[in-house]
Amino acid sequence: MKSYLEHLNEAQRKAVVETEGPALIIAGAGSGKTRVLTYRIAHLISQGVPPWSILALTFTNKAAREIKERISHIVGQELAAKIWMGTFHSIFARILRMEAEHINFPGTFTIYDTTDAKSLINSILKNMKLNKEKAYKPGTILGRISSAKNDLLVPAAYAQDAKRSMADAAANIPMMPEIYERYVRECRKAGAMDFDDLLLYTNILFRDHPEVLANYQERFRYILVDEYQDTNFSQYLIIRKLAGKHKNICVVGDDAQSIYSFRGARIENILNFRNDYPDYKLFKLEQNYRSTQTIVNAANSVIEKNTGQIRKKVFSQNDEGAKITVIQAHSDVDEGFIVANHINEMRLRHRYQFQDFAILYRTNAQSRIFEEALRKKNIPYKIYGGLSFYQRKEIKDILAYLRLAVNPHDNEALKRVINYPARGIGKTTLDKLEALANHYNVSLWNVLTNPGLPQAGFHSGTVKKLNAFTNLISGFISQVPNMSAFDITNEIASQSGILKELHQDKSHESQTRLENLEELFNAIREFSDNKEESGENNGLVDFLQEVSLLTDQDTEKPDDINKVTLMTIHSAKGLEFKTVYIVGIEEGLFPSAMASTSEAGLEEERRLFYVALTRAQERATLTFARSRYKFGELTFARPSRFLGEIDQSYLDISAGANSFDPANAFSSVSERSERKSFNLKRNNVSKPQFRFSEEKLKKQSASPSFHFSDHDSSSQIQPGVIVEHQRFGRGKVIQVEGEEPNIKATVDFTNAGKKQLLLKFAKLKIIT
Repeated sequence: MKSYLEHLNEAQRKAVVETEGPALIIAGAGSGKTRVLTYRIAHLISQGVPPWSILALTFTNKAAREIKERISHIVGQELAAKIWMGTFHSIFARILRMEAEHINFPGTFTIYDTTDAKSLINSILKNMKLNKEKAYKPGTILGRISSAKNDLLVPAAYAQDAKRSMADAAANIPMMPEIYERYVRECRKAGAMDFDDLLLYTNILFRDHPEVLANYQERFRYILVDEYQDTNFSQYLIIRKLAGKHKNICVVGDDAQSIYSFRGARIENILNFRNDYPDYKLFKLEQNYRSTQTIVNAANSVIEKNTGQIRKKVFSQNDEGAKITVIQAHSDVDEGFIVANHINEMRLRHRYQFQDFAILYRTNAQSRIFEEALRKKNIPYKIYGGLSFYQRKEIKDILAYLRLAVNPHDNEALKRVINYPARGIGKTTLDKLEALANHYNVSLWNVLTNPGLPQAGFHSGTVKKLNAFTNLISGFISQVPNMSAFDITNEIASQSGILKELHQDKSHESQTRLENLEELFNAIREFSDNKEESGENNGLVDFLQEVSLLTDQDTEKPDDINKVTLMTIHSAKGLEFKTVYIVGIEEGLFPSAMASTSEAGLEEERRLFYVALTRAQERATLTFARSRYKFGELTFARPSRFLGEIDQSYLDISAGANSFDPANAFSSVSERSERKSFNLKRNNVSKPQFRFSEEKLKKQSASPSFHFSDHDSSSQIQPGVIVEHQRFGRGKVIQVEGEEPNIKATVDFTNAGKKQLLLKFAKLKIIT
């Protein structure tokens, strides 16, 4: 049984076998954290600890599944299935369903996703006659509500919070307290919770019902938390309460990878663990098994600049590996083509698959240029954070019917399908139903099932249509207890008329939607079979809960696998790729301009850079552009301070024709004074130096120089001349035609391909 311990290094083994009392496991990037968490749980069970007394919390379903599968190989599937393991939201949703009566919610409550929550806010803003196009934007409102809930502020407390009142007034949204109050009221009326409610109501449950808390404190003798640095205040408080009796709490994480403060994550939770549990044991996992020595050492040289951290010495015994390539592009467009070309080159040279590459960027808006470049090079790619399978219209429609079948008071689901497929119930009728529901403070379903509906001012024809819809949903409700999730979905898709409508429409779009519905049926069948095998609940409520809490990493399809991955660095955490491109390494972009205004913000940006670099297993490439379009204006871009913070012995700054040229790194008309060094100072942040050795400078002294006039004379632009364009980079003139002042030149650019340019606007520079 204990042979699994032989697969651990000494530090990992100590973290696995010393199971009693509070423990903090600091796990550096790629140090085998998942293995340690897995083996620690397996070791507890092998020592006779009942699996149902173990609570293991993760941040993704994927991580929970992976850990549970590994445990089952050690202790057997039957025991592994009894562990309370899952995401924070799924575990607390399970507890809330069991204890729903204590908080006056139905056990079948709906979980609203972001789309549902914004739809509800839209309705509230409409009823309050507030302009959602200006200050009262649904996304902004939802963000403020989410922040309040994560800080455990209910509407009444929010209204009395002076700091938030000032912030709302400054943002020109003084009605926020009333909007929040209405939002909570409408959710309760609909028997619905949003993601943040799952944490908020768990805290309320444990606060107001100490006997319930005592029950779960007794049940969970051992508590393990993954990615502890990502916990917010609400999660932190629940964990502290649950661990209050036995104090056998083990948290695993890495303060150097704390990057989610915008979601409410508090790095203080992991930094102050020793204050919460003075008798804690500290374990450091410092050997990186993922990356080459060069990548690990380079990442260390950056993150050591942070002051707020638990010090550790991450090392690698893998191959030394290639140096990190630094590439300068002439423009953001050029950057896209350089990366696309580089991927093709590396794929052929090192026999990589497309799935071995990832392009990581600071903001979603950066993806467009890389998408265009990859498409032009016929390189397949996928984007994390795009439209999820479960967010597609046809899937949302059928899920809305399923939600109504278990909770008919779900107003958002009802509004979505009351006239889909079309059954003659228009907007005027729905507005009248909503007005009645608001007047009597009840759900739309209560209005529809009220015997007095015919006397509420509806025409007999309208009443007939509404009754037909009500009878349809009532029929589904009655079938749920007696049918499997798969069978009831099949019944609803057929009886609702959705399948009939899609079959009648012979368009390609309709066929695609049918294929998506088929995939949904496959997902439900797979869910039911897996839950049945593991002895877990596989009803419709359980399926809907699992779907509502899925993340991008949980919905990856087989046909998405062999593609280049494009994603924000925040989305990349927890993943790894053989080759990583970190793009847009420029001041104001990465680190972002807003984050750079404070020491804490800059340290989080540095942690974000650390996370990005440590996603790479074998090779990493850093790119930045000399110019970038912002709001339609071409602006000069300056290399990021992070480039200067990396120990330059780990950088390759002269690889390839389009590589970063240290001699001309800052040689623009407006920035020549910065050639010698890269000095930045903001809010007392120390000045990182970006210096190059004399040897490198001499090596570059013979490289081509640029004419720095606004543009070269049209008469000098002739076929065969090598020129440089501000956006497209370097190219060869193929053809010149026309007369002054409308002379055109066809230029074959190395990365951007052939372009025809009007010389009076092109500002071409001749390379001599």
